[in-house]
Order: sequence, then structure tokens, then C-alpha cells
Amino acid sequence: MLSATCFFLILTAYYIIRPVRDQLSGAVGSISLPLFYGATFVATLLLTPLIGWLVVRFPRRQLMLWSFSFFIVCQLAFVPAFMFQDQIGARLLGTVFFVWGSVFNLFVVSLFWSLMADIWSSQQARRLFSLIALGGMAGAIAGPLITSLMVNLVGVAPLLLISALLLGLSMLLLLVVSAEAEQAAPTSAAAIGGSLLAGVKYVFTQPFLRYMALLMLLNDGIGTVAYALVADYAKAHYVSDAARTEMYAHLDFAINSLGVLMQVSVTRWVLQRLGMTWGIVIPAVVNFSLLVLVAILGSRIELWGAGISLVLVLQVVVRGTQYGMLKPASDALYTRSARETRYKGKNFVETAVWRFGDLVVTSGINLLRDAAVALGGLAAISAGVSAIAVWVGFRAGRTAGDEPDEAAHRDRIA
Repeated sequence: MLSATCFFLILTAYYIIRPVRDQLSGAVGSISLPLFYGATFVATLLLTPLIGWLVVRFPRRQLMLWSFSFFIVCQLAFVPAFMFQDQIGARLLGTVFFVWGSVFNLFVVSLFWSLMADIWSSQQARRLFSLIALGGMAGAIAGPLITSLMVNLVGVAPLLLISALLLGLSMLLLLVVSAEAEQAAPTSAAAIGGSLLAGVKYVFTQPFLRYMALLMLLNDGIGTVAYALVADYAKAHYVSDAARTEMYAHLDFAINSLGVLMQVSVTRWVLQRLGMTWGIVIPAVVNFSLLVLVAILGSRIELWGAGISLVLVLQVVVRGTQYGMLKPASDALYTRSARETRYKGKNFVETAVWRFGDLVVTSGINLLRDAAVALGGLAAISAGVSAIAVWVGFRAGRTAGDEPDEAAHRDRIA
């Protein structure tokens, strides 16, 4: 319950400000996304050694304290910046905020799940991770609702204050969760030590992390394609910043509602009965099927006489299945790895590798656009990527399964 409540607060805090970040990409369209993601990738690379240094030097609770405090202070610094937006310039402030919001999401969520993989065994993860993720999905629904209801009344700056307060509460709960776990395994809370850049090395030397990094790139490619198409859709159909913010808030609500529905219906059953590997493979199969549909039918379908954009449907399904099944399943796989891999390797894969994929994919989309590749062609290419993700998902699950649950548990206690 503590873990689920903590994740609820984290994602509520993030999704309060996510529509503000996303409407900036909607204002410029997908053509500027390589700039946004390139700057985010550079910022992620600069912060990765800092996180590695904290992991090496500080015990688990101090790691969470310093990391979360850093992002809270940064968030508070944006409050006066948005109050003087006219003097700073919307484009400059928007670019900086997009980069910070992306880095904030990557590191905070990754650190949370690193802690979860550290304190729960593999068997416990099968039963509990979908329920913990469900708490986060509830926050991911609450956040957009708060933003859509309040943005036209109070503006952006007060939303940042609310988000910072919720993030502070989540940090306090994380410290409580870590303290509770220390009672069962006191030595597991010690500083991990080791090399500062061990996570980078492990991606190239450990088969499991190689597959997880490749899986991240493939799934991120699909998600980024959908995100870029939505950015172009928003630019074409919505004129004002408030309208785009509200549209993205509604989109997030639909995505996260699908995620919640999956977690209360099929995800926990899949993880317990079929295993974590199928929790990774099934979303890739769903993405492949939908992308083939987009390639065949184009951007719109008719249901009961109403035109519905398949671009928005694609975004809802891709991200909904990612949050509803793929993320709990992939995070559960890390319970079978060593502590250094869970913190350093996992963090590198879910930050630097992720944003590198964003940069490559958005740049590739612009090149394909220049080559006159239409929506159908882009969807067909993405369908091929999803097919590869199915195979990589099987390989990642089998590689993680090479280490028995008991061995991973002994490693955690040691």
C-alpha cells in the first residue's frame, strides 16, 4: 500500500505538468522534436554520472533523498520563470521546460522502480508489481484531470507548486518504504559501491541488459513515432496553447484509463500465470496489429458516421499497453539481477538509452518525410520494428530466467 501510494503521488505530480510540456511540442510540430530530444539526451548524459556517483557513495535512503530533492528544487525554480514568461520568451522557456520535464520523468520513475526491484523478490513482483503500477496509473489519471480543470483558472505556475508538493510527499513515503524494507534485510540498504559508470559497461557486457536496451530502443521507436504523429495532428487542429494543453490532458486520461483497465483485468493474471516474458511480448503483438491497420486504412476510420483519427487511437493503445502491461513486466525482470544492475544498469537503459532512441527516431521521421514517405509507409516500417520487438522480448525474458529466484534473493541479502 505504501509503494502504490508513493507511485500514485509521483505520477500525479508528473502528469499535472506533462500536458504543459507536451503542448510545447504541439505548438511547433514534430519537425522540432529532434532538437527537443537532442537537448534532453545531452542533459541525460550529464546527469547519468551524477546518479552513478550517488549510487556508489550513498545508502539507499540517502540516494532517494538527494535525487528527489534535486528535482523538487528545480521544479520550484520554474515557478517564477513562468510568472515572467513574457520577458524570458515562450520558446526559450518552453525548450528548457520540455527538457527538464523529460529528464524529471525518466530519473524519478526509474529510481522508484529500481527501489521496488531491490526490496521485492521475483515471486513477490509477479503478484504485486501490477498492483503497485495500478497506484501509479490512478495518479496518471488524477494528474491530467487536475490540469484540465485548473489550467484555465489559475495558470501554469500554481500547477508547478502543487506538483512539487506531491513530489515531496512521495519522497517522504519512499523513505518510509525503504526503512520498512531494511527491517527485513538491513544490509540491503547499504551503498552499492562499484564503478561510477558500471551501468554503461553492463549494457555492453551483460546479455540481459543488452536485450533490455534493445527492447527499450524498439518499443521507444514505436512510442516516439506515435508521439510525433500526434504532435503534427495537434499543430494542424488546435490553435491556442490552452486548447492543445486540454487536448493532451484528455489524451493522457484515455491512455491511463486503458492502463488501469489492463492492470485490474489481464496484467496480473498474465504475470502470475504466463510469466513476465509474455507481459513483454503481448504489447508488442498488439502494437504490430494496430500499425498494420494504420498502414492499410490510413489516418482516419469511420465509426457510426464519425471520423476518428487512428493517430490518436495508436497513441492511446501504444502507451496504454506500455503502462498497463509492458512496464510492470519489464521491471519485474530486474528482480532477478544483482543490485548494481538494478540501479546503475536499469537507470542507464531507462534514461540515456531511451532518449538516444528518441533522438534517432525523430530524426529518422524527418528524413522519411523529406523522402516523401507517407503515413502508411511509416506505419509499415513501425510494424516491422514491432515484429522484431516480439523476438527480443522472448530473448530478454529467457535470459533473465537464467538466474533462479533463490539466487537473486541470496544476492539481495548478501
